Amino acid sequence: MRPISSDLHRRGFLAAGLAAMTATGADAAAKPFFEQRKLPISIQLYTLGPDVAKDLDGTLGTVSKIGYKAVELASFLGRTPTDLRAAIDRAGLTCRSAHIQGRGGLDGDLAKLAGDLNTLGVTNAVMPIFYIPDRFGRAPAVGETFPGFLRRIAEGMTADDWKMNADFLNAKGSVLKTSGITIGYHNHNPEFAPLGDTTGLEILIKNTDPAIVSFELDVGWAAAAGIDPGALLTKHKGRFTQMHVKDLKATTKPNYVLSMDPTEVGSGALNWKTLLPAAYAAGVRGFHVEQEPPFARPRIEAAKISHDYLAGVVA
Repeated sequence: MRPISSDLHRRGFLAAGLAAMTATGADAAAKPFFEQRKLPISIQLYTLGPDVAKDLDGTLGTVSKIGYKAVELASFLGRTPTDLRAAIDRAGLTCRSAHIQGRGGLDGDLAKLAGDLNTLGVTNAVMPIFYIPDRFGRAPAVGETFPGFLRRIAEGMTADDWKMNADFLNAKGSVLKTSGITIGYHNHNPEFAPLGDTTGLEILIKNTDPAIVSFELDVGWAAAAGIDPGALLTKHKGRFTQMHVKDLKATTKPNYVLSMDPTEVGSGALNWKTLLPAAYAAGVRGFHVEQEPPFARPRIEAAKISHDYLAGVVA
């Protein structure tokens, strides 16, 4: 028979071990969302406006000091892919995703585009807005602003136009896939306008090949259309692989015409403590901060506010 003192010591040791394991599990559960899942917080450089092109090294250096680990491109910023890659490397950042327009980009020389993206290390080429049907023209009418031009087109998009976009994505994506690049589509809010018993986004999802085309959910624009982003992600689990982490004020009125009242992430109406894990569970692995103008403060300050909130949010 073991001595009583030895048995107590054993039980004490086991209890201490259990307590330590419990504490470790609690600590892990309490870690911030991005740290716990070992995911980088990225920023879509559109957020920073013309400052990036004017001072590429300085801006990317500041982005890195803030704590961002990755960037998503909205353009090549007037640089060659080689020079742009070098600047991103100097800042200690990575770039796995880039927005490539349908017209003047995806409808051009895909071999050259693939080579440029490979140079940058980009593996996701995302069409940032619908391919504009020829009947609308390629530029605003006299006296029409560019946002007004886009709103006019958005209001005139038909089911056939969205099917044409799906076919375009399938065709271009099948070519880019041979170079290790996945094509994607990024929504605004016209995609959620009713078209009979469906929407433009539902047509795109239904008519694109999941093995070729992925989606980048802009949660801010979805919310601006009155859509629950979390429910949308759950409904289409596996189709959305990237997200624009974008917030908006509660004053935003639901609409389909590219209107929202923007704010920094964590300062608006969206519940990130439920939305971030819902996105992860649905297959999202690329999270890019983006904010629309107008800004209440300098853009880089807004970018820091968004980053710092996300870096600390436990979800």
